[in-house]
Amino acid sequence: MAQLKNYLFIVFALLAVAPLCFSFKTQGGYLYPQFYDHSCPDAQEIVKSVVAKAVAREPRMAASLVRLLFHDCFVQGCDASLLLDNSGVFLSEKRSNPNRNSVRGFEVIDEIKVALEEACPLTVSCADILALAARDSTVLAGGPYWDVPLGRRDSLTASLSGSNNNIPAPNFTFPQILAKFNAVGLDLVDLVALSGAHTIGDARCTSFKQRLYNGKPDVTLNQAYASELRTRCPPSGGDHNLFVLDISSPFKFDNGYYKNILAYNGLLNSDEVLLTQSHSSMQLVKQYADNNDLFFHHFANSMINMGNISPLTANQGEIRKVCRRVNHYY
Repeated sequence: MAQLKNYLFIVFALLAVAPLCFSFKTQGGYLYPQFYDHSCPDAQEIVKSVVAKAVAREPRMAASLVRLLFHDCFVQGCDASLLLDNSGVFLSEKRSNPNRNSVRGFEVIDEIKVALEEACPLTVSCADILALAARDSTVLAGGPYWDVPLGRRDSLTASLSGSNNNIPAPNFTFPQILAKFNAVGLDLVDLVALSGAHTIGDARCTSFKQRLYNGKPDVTLNQAYASELRTRCPPSGGDHNLFVLDISSPFKFDNGYYKNILAYNGLLNSDEVLLTQSHSSMQLVKQYADNNDLFFHHFANSMINMGNISPLTANQGEIRKVCRRVNHYY
């Protein structure tokens, strides 16, 4: 009988820590893919279903939902602060220079949240919705799958200044971009792999116009490509005209982005500097251009790394009922 009790104790102890075998330690606690298995078992399927409908309506939405996670995690960590509208206490990050007239997809996040609140009230955080929507969008576009560590909670505030200062700009030099990544705990591989998200999506004329009209030809930009860009991105006006980031396969998540960079067909300055301003990043660009599987593997790992930036866990923050405002104002 004593042996049986000891055996049962060991079994229950192992079961208690089993989720931690697949978890990721953060400053605030653990994140793990099985977080909602009991509290909201259909959570991931609900997110996947809404994202699939949104991307079917508009393929560009896949890139937009991936980008939301980037712009959220680089400011205060992955806490859904980006989703908050203006309040009497703080200004929304949506008004920052990197986000204004740029980030989109908020209505899709709202739709997901409504569905989750119907299934499991006040259970699934907006921060976790962003992480899952980014993964599902990547897969729908043909990219890699990864198990998303879950258990984030939502912030009670936003940081307009943080959004203005922490998100890398499209005209940054390589050292400036790497410094922004290092500041949130990401490294060179994360930088080059995550830049591969530009294999889908669009950029506005204003994001690269300086490359076309700087007084002399940009030697890091294919001049035939530059001439084509000038037809819809004039010296003045047209700032909001959209251009695909990957001219070879704009809606397919693949390594075409890196092949474009090698041919000097990277749309943004921040794309091409991966080849021209760092030997280490150049080597990674060449490896990813040559090996799609390697790119997929590194991208999935780096998305997990980015999703682990300073999340709120345990009793920090809250689970918002509506992603656009804290519960106090609901």
